[in-house]
Amino acid sequence: MERLEEFRFYYNHTIYPELLRMERQRLRLMRLLALAVVVLAGMITLQFYLNIMVITLFMLIPHSLFILYLLYQIDRFRKSFKPNVVELLLDFIDNGTNFDSNFPMSYTPAGGISKQNFLDSGIFVAKIDAFKAEDTIRGRIGELDFVLSELRVRETAMVRNDLDVVFQGVFLHARFKALVAGEMIVWPRSQRPYLTRAIKAFTAKGALNVDHEIMNDEFRELFLTYATPNTHVAGILPETMQQAIVQYYHEVHKDIYFAFHEQNFFVAITEPKDLLEPYILWSNLSYGLVLEFMEDITLVLRIVHEFDQKI
Repeated sequence: MERLEEFRFYYNHTIYPELLRMERQRLRLMRLLALAVVVLAGMITLQFYLNIMVITLFMLIPHSLFILYLLYQIDRFRKSFKPNVVELLLDFIDNGTNFDSNFPMSYTPAGGISKQNFLDSGIFVAKIDAFKAEDTIRGRIGELDFVLSELRVRETAMVRNDLDVVFQGVFLHARFKALVAGEMIVWPRSQRPYLTRAIKAFTAKGALNVDHEIMNDEFRELFLTYATPNTHVAGILPETMQQAIVQYYHEVHKDIYFAFHEQNFFVAITEPKDLLEPYILWSNLSYGLVLEFMEDITLVLRIVHEFDQKI
C-alpha cells in the first residue's frame, strides 16, 4: 500500500488510542459477563442444595434483566466499533493527493449499493435470494463520484437446498462525467467456470472476446476481456493500465472484476472475511486487522483513480 509508513504513524498516534479505548470497554463488558456467569452458577448450586424454586425464580428475574442489559451493551459495542475506526481511516485517505478536500468521503453502516445496481454491472448474473449491503462509503476521486459497499450476495444452489455465494467483497459504482462509448467487462480467468451465465448474457448483447486486443501477456493470462464492437478497448484499457491491474492483483491476490457501461464504471474485489468486524472474546488491538481493511478500500480507489486519469 502506498503511504505505508505514513499510515503506520497515523495508526500509532490516532487509530491505536481509539482501539485502546474500545478495548477497555470490551474488557469491562467481559468482566461483567464473567461475573454474571459466576452468579448464575451460584444460583444453580443454591437451588441444588435448597431445592426451593420460589427463591431461585425470585433471584433469576433481576439476573436475567442484567444479562439482557449486557447483551444490549455488547451489541452496541459491536455496532459502534467499525464506524469509529472507518471514520478515522477515511480522514487519512481524504488527506491523499487524489481526493478533493471539498468533497470528503462519508460513511454509513447500512445501505449503499442496491441489488439492481449490482446486477446492472453485468459482472454477475444470478437469481439472487439473499443480498446484503453494508459499510457504505461515498466520495469523489477527480471527476468521478462513487459509492462503495461491502456486499454479501447469495443464490439458491441448483443441486442442494442451500445458498451458494455469488459474490462477497467490496463493490464500487462510479460515474464518468464524459460518455464512454461501448461496453466492456473484465473477469478473472480463474473464475471462468462460475461465469458461464454472465458471459452468455453479455455475448447475447453482441459482445465478443477481445483478448487479442490486450497487449500485456500477463494480463491476458489472468483476465478474460469482452467488449461490444463499438468499444475502443485500447482507449479504455491501455497497456499501462493493464500493467497496473496486474500489479494490483499481485499485491492482494484477490479476484478483481471491472466493467464499463457508457458512463458507469463498476469494480468488484472478492473478500471472504467480514472485514473490521470486532471480536468480543479476544482483543481487537491489531494493526493487521485495520491494515487489511485499509488495503481493500485503497486498492479499489486506486483502480478508480487510474481509470479517471486515462479516460
